[in-house]
Amino acid sequence: PGRPRLGRAPLPPLLLLLLLVGPARPISFQLPGKARKCLREEIHRDTLVTGEYEISAPPGSSSGPSANLKITDSAGHILYAKEDATKGKFAFTTEDYDMFEACFESKLPVGTGRMPDQLVTLDMKHGVEAKNYEEIAKVEKLKPLEVELRRLEDLSESIVNDFAYMKKREEEMRDTNESTNTRVLYFSIFSMCCLIGLATWQVFYLRRFFKAKKLIE
Repeated sequence: PGRPRLGRAPLPPLLLLLLLVGPARPISFQLPGKARKCLREEIHRDTLVTGEYEISAPPGSSSGPSANLKITDSAGHILYAKEDATKGKFAFTTEDYDMFEACFESKLPVGTGRMPDQLVTLDMKHGVEAKNYEEIAKVEKLKPLEVELRRLEDLSESIVNDFAYMKKREEEMRDTNESTNTRVLYFSIFSMCCLIGLATWQVFYLRRFFKAKKLIE
């Protein structure tokens, strides 16, 4: 008899959910002198967005970090702005599904040469990640297991909302494709009718022309 095969036990649904939606990691990048770099992200409506940033001067630099931070939506509305930003936090709630942009602009101090690259670290969270469950546990006096269940409930709701939004977008795209196909069909029929009419007119015109020239009876 052959040796029995050991199969892998399936992951529990809650553990699989946690693995699929892991915590977001901070983003770090170099910001050259007199430069501007922007990060864009699409976020759903009625979503809490929190962030923490830090701008560090390179080692050995005589001047401290100097940059401006501005967060706007696609319409140009300023949600957060900070001049001479070095380190801080921000928070806002979205009013509609939109593309949001966080821009860092380096400032060159007066009377100095070329400014070395600065290190920018941005940790932006939204939705379930942005909620402070420790504070919620203190306010509502929840046990650790209840806090974890609350977090998993919010996470499940967020995933369901994402799937519902994707389904809605798929329906909108399908309706757009069907509408486009219908318009293309009508335009093709109209073009064929125009070509048939033009060809018929040419036949009758040539026939009358040849009769006038007495080339045909």
